[in-house]
Parts: sequence; structure tokens; C-alpha cells
Amino acid sequence: MVVLQTDYFDLGQICRSGQCFRMRRIEGEHEGTGAEKICLDVGAGHGDSKTSLGWETYEIIADQKYLRASQRGRECRFFCCQEEFEDFWKVYFDLENDYKAYIDQINPRDAYLLAAADSGSGIRILRQDLWEMVVSFLISQQNNIVRIRRCIGNICERYGERKETPEGWEYYGFPKAETLAGLDEVALMECNLGYRGKYVVRTARSVASGETDLEQIRKLPYRKAKEELLKLFGVGEKVADCICLFALHDLEAFPVDTHINQALEAHYKRGFPKRRYRGFQGVLQQYIFYYELHSGS
Repeated sequence: MVVLQTDYFDLGQICRSGQCFRMRRIEGEHEGTGAEKICLDVGAGHGDSKTSLGWETYEIIADQKYLRASQRGRECRFFCCQEEFEDFWKVYFDLENDYKAYIDQINPRDAYLLAAADSGSGIRILRQDLWEMVVSFLISQQNNIVRIRRCIGNICERYGERKETPEGWEYYGFPKAETLAGLDEVALMECNLGYRGKYVVRTARSVASGETDLEQIRKLPYRKAKEELLKLFGVGEKVADCICLFALHDLEAFPVDTHINQALEAHYKRGFPKRRYRGFQGVLQQYIFYYELHSGS
């Protein structure tokens, strides 16, 4: 187990931020085994055992790996070995980046953006797998977060590799492009993808055949990478920007969906001041998205 005291990091906000779909809060297990039991046992040594019930526990599946992590206030516990945490999860959660520095640069006269940043100050831009994000945001079109999670869960359980942690927790890896490329274009309708299924299958064929080189795209600067992503069947401006932001960590990407568009119309009649925030507009986009989705203005 790795224990951290950290600021500007909130597992719950990250889970609800709309950037990852294989992360969920685990509820109703505080009397049982596993990470939650460990939290209670360890927490009891620090005072009244009742306070340990303030822990929130999440499971995260990323890049064929599985993690349970718990948080109470500033304290976070990652149930993995130190080596795995250093090599993967610290990078995945972008824990070495200073998000306070981004918030400190917000125009003090922009009351709306300050409120949005305060509302979602625990969000970090995750460093996620490129192939998984391509598929996830193809599925996200004209869809809500609950249904996106369900769709992705369906394709993982049906076409991903079944895995099990040393503790006995079962999970499924994300299906490879080669697996999805072999499907009929209507096959994924059974996973509730609807018309988006053909986007996923055709894109999988493009990747599996080598026509689209994701490793090469990963090396490109933001605008070039976006150009290449827009060549994929079913990928438009918003989806390309989501992939750039959440997989390639291009923080200048600024995806505009319905929620962001409403915020721009209400608070930025002349457009969002991207030049002022050059290089980290995408971080501010996440604060706005989260605020619109969960708090309102």
C-alpha cells in the first residue's frame, strides 16, 4: 500500500469528471474484505474508529491494470506495490504536475472561472491509453456518462481478456483493436453502442491494418495529432480534442460539447480567453465542464 498526503487531488471529482469511464466508487463494502477493510483497520490506529468511515474507495481499470484507491481528505491510499505506483499510477494520475499553479493564473476578475476551479479543484487530467480513449470518445457521441460506462463495460466483458488480481478481484482488460477489427459492423449493437458501433469497428480495422499508426500519432504535437485523429471514421472536432486531452495529455486541447457551449454563451460572449491560458486551457475546460455538470452557475 502507498500512502500520500496531497492537495488538488480528489478521486471522487476525477471519477465524475467525464474523462474516464472505467473508474467507479465502491459502496456498501465497508464491513467486508479488501481495500475498504484495510482502510478501517489502518484508520482505527489514528483515533476514533468511526472517523475511518469517512473513506471513499474507488476501483480503476487502466491499461490492463487494476487498482483500488481510497481517500479521506488529503490522505490517499493506493492498494498496490510502491514499484507499480511509481512506474504507472503516479504518471496516470498526473501527480507530479502542479495544478495549484494553473488555478493561481486565473484572472481574479473572472468570478465564474474562479468558482468553477474551486468546484473541481481536485480534478487532474489523467494520462490514459490512446486506443481506449479513441474508442471511448467515439462511443461518447450523443451519449451520457452513465450509458457510456455501460457500453464500455459491455464491450470489455464480451471482448476483453478476463483477469484477476492477487486479491481475487475480477476485471476485464480493454479489447484490442485486432479483436474488434474482426467483428461485423453491427456486432456491437448487442453491446448497446447503436450507430456508434460501426465507428468503432471501422476505426479498429484502420488501426489493426496499420493504416492508422497510433504510436506515431502519440509523438505528434497537438495540432498535427488532431489532424490525424480527424481522419478516423466518426471522429469530429470534439472527439478529437477529447482524445488529445485525455490520452495524449495535450493540455491546450479544449473540447466543446453542449455543457461547455452553454457556459461559453453565458459567460464568454467573445469566446474563451485561450491566449491568456495558453498551454493549459484543457485543465480549465475540465473545471468548467465539471461545474456545469454538477454545480451549475
